[in-house]
Order: sequence, then structure tokens, then C-alpha cells
Amino acid sequence: MSRRLRTLAAALCALPLALAAAPSAQAADPTTMTSGFYVDPNSTAKRWVAANPGDGRAPAINSAIANTPMARWFGSWSGTIGTATGAYVGAADQADKLPVLVAYNVYNRDYCGGHSAGGASSPSAYASWIAQFAGGIGSRPAVVILEPDSLGDYGCMNQAQIDEREAMLTGALGEFSRQAPNTWVYMDAGNPAWTNAATMARRLHEAGVRQAHGFSLNVSNYFTTAENTAFGDAVNRELSARYGYTKPFVVDTSRNGNGSNGQWCNPSGRRIGTPTRMGGGAEMLLWIKTPGESDGNCGIGAGSRAGDFLPEAAYKMIYGY
Repeated sequence: MSRRLRTLAAALCALPLALAAAPSAQAADPTTMTSGFYVDPNSTAKRWVAANPGDGRAPAINSAIANTPMARWFGSWSGTIGTATGAYVGAADQADKLPVLVAYNVYNRDYCGGHSAGGASSPSAYASWIAQFAGGIGSRPAVVILEPDSLGDYGCMNQAQIDEREAMLTGALGEFSRQAPNTWVYMDAGNPAWTNAATMARRLHEAGVRQAHGFSLNVSNYFTTAENTAFGDAVNRELSARYGYTKPFVVDTSRNGNGSNGQWCNPSGRRIGTPTRMGGGAEMLLWIKTPGESDGNCGIGAGSRAGDFLPEAAYKMIYGY
């Protein structure tokens, strides 16, 4: 056999191995497997409306907030996590709709902010939790926002803690690639005011965003869609220049209709933004935070806990006052 033929034969024999070793981060497109986004039938807004049918604010909250597709957040309160994600995604699949889930249980969660402190008890406990989270989704179509604030919340952490967090996120992406082939995972990248684009691009890369479908912006914050798309484009320029790739991104528009007044914790005068949709300057505009849910014991939510539904805050957010 000639050298050329031997080389060709060797290449053909090696091809299946090369394909098998290729990363599986490129999930099938879940948006083409479904007919629109899933409306959570058990959101805090839906539950409040159902429990308060005679309240004068209920019709507006029902039509403007409760019936808009929103993400469901999963954490330690969710019980057996694989069962919880499986039930939620299964219900969406039965309705032929695309569910959006938020994984919010990383070890040392909100370590520097504190209003939403908690999370898994250890890195190994988180690894087990997120593996079960992904396993519950399985092959059904879904979108997952991975650990909001986790890459912005570095201000009080030492390098060992940062390395530990990045390893947890990288491990999580591996689980979704392995167990949830029709899920698009977006690694959270904070918001335009938290850190500069170059720093966020480095953090994303070091945490493994190359394995993710993309990154998310403005989760639970108020910056305009234009501000976020400009920041997302800047992050992508940095990813391209430094590492040779770019990623799609999504923007949380649930509370950005009036933009930000510089406060992040239950500020007054905010307004709901563009309802969940494809496109709009990003790959998707999503309601990730439920309008009316408290950010913590602060601002107009004084006395509340993070995640409590505040009907007056929701009602005012509909009209922007």
C-alpha cells in the first residue's frame, strides 16, 4: 500500500474516534422542538391571583404578569431536584412549550451580597444536585439559566474560592452536555454595571462558557435592553479577540421597562419590560425574574424575604410607578 493510501486509511479509521471525542455542547435547538414558551401554572404571581380573586389589583396582575412566560427557579426549596425538574419539564413537554429553568443552588451562593445567601452545603453536594437537575430534564427541550450572580459575585472572594466556584460551574456544564442534549444552557454574566466586558469575558471563559450554549445578562436587574445588548456585544468582542469564539446571549427584560435608577434591591418606579420572545437584539428576551417578587429585605420590599411575592410592587410595576 502506498504511503498516501496508508495515510488515508489511517485517517478514515481514526474518524469515528475523533467524532466520539468531540464535545457535545452543541445541543439540538429546543426552540424548533416546541411551539412557544411555557407559562408556569404555579408561579408566585399565578398563585397570588388564584388566592385573591376579589382584590382590585388581581385582573391587571393576571393579564400583564401571571400569563407571561417566565422562568421557574430551582434550589434547596425544590425538594428532590431531579423529580422537580422532571415534573416541570414534563408538563411543558406535554403542552409542546419550551420551559425556562433557573439553577440557583451553587455552594456559597450570593457570598458577597448576602440577601440570597445559601446554596448547597459543599462543592460535592452541588455536583450531585446539578447532576440530578440535568438528569431530570433528560432529552426533553429546555432552557436553563445557570447560577445567576455566580460570576459577578467575586468582590469578597479569595482566589481559592473563585477557583472552586468556576470548577463547580464547569462541572455543571458537563452534566448538561452529557444528560440533557436538547437543553440550551446560558451561564450567567451579571449586568453592565457589575464589571467590565473584558473581566466578564475572562471569567466566563475560565468557568467553561465554551461548553455552554451562551450567557445571560441582567437577571433580576433593571438595565435597559439596549444597555445589555451593548454589553453582551462587548463581551463577545473580548471572547473573540482573546479566545477565538463568541456566544449567543439572552437578556432578562422582566423589570427593565424604565431602566435602572442605580439601585438593584427593590427600587421604586421600575416597570415590566418586553415579554418573553425570540430575538429583540439578543438571542432571546426572557422574563427570568418574576415581576413583583422581592429582592430581599430592602427598598420597597422592606420586611420581606427574597422571593416573596409583593402584589403592590407588582401592580405598580405594570404602570411604572
